[in-house]
Amino acid sequence: MFSTSKILGTVTSLGLMLGIASGVMATEMPASTATQTNQFRRIEQPLGLKGGVTVGGLALIGLELWWFLFSKTKSQSADTQQGTQEVTITVDGGYEPDHVVVKSGQPVRLNFLRRDASSCLEQVLLPDFHIAQELELNQTTPIEFTPDKPGQYLFTCGMNMFRGVVEVEQ
Repeated sequence: MFSTSKILGTVTSLGLMLGIASGVMATEMPASTATQTNQFRRIEQPLGLKGGVTVGGLALIGLELWWFLFSKTKSQSADTQQGTQEVTITVDGGYEPDHVVVKSGQPVRLNFLRRDASSCLEQVLLPDFHIAQELELNQTTPIEFTPDKPGQYLFTCGMNMFRGVVEVEQ
């Protein structure tokens, strides 16, 4: 879906364009404007400092892209007990595991154990199954449904910031 080299190239070119554009704007400012106002005074910065700030910013952007696009997910297959596939998902700064594998045509029970008090994780949504469930703090909340078709079904927090996937296999 996303190529690492394409993302890195895009981020690098964006940084270079912004750096060049800011330098051009600073050199095009007429000297008469600087003498007319006493509020602002230009402060010259060494080129090494500008480069260091740019490299640090690009590194933080790269870290954020890696975190959201390329970090590894934790997967778990459901255990079948009395004809129901069951998985316990811990809600603490996200969902763990955030990838659950189940079989189609069998009832599924996802037990959400909420440990995080943040308001974002107060609710879990499974839009493909028309489920929106409040999660009580330090309690396990079971959610039951029966997937009919194989595929990947997303579950998210109430603000759509944290996500997980229920993968249904044949």
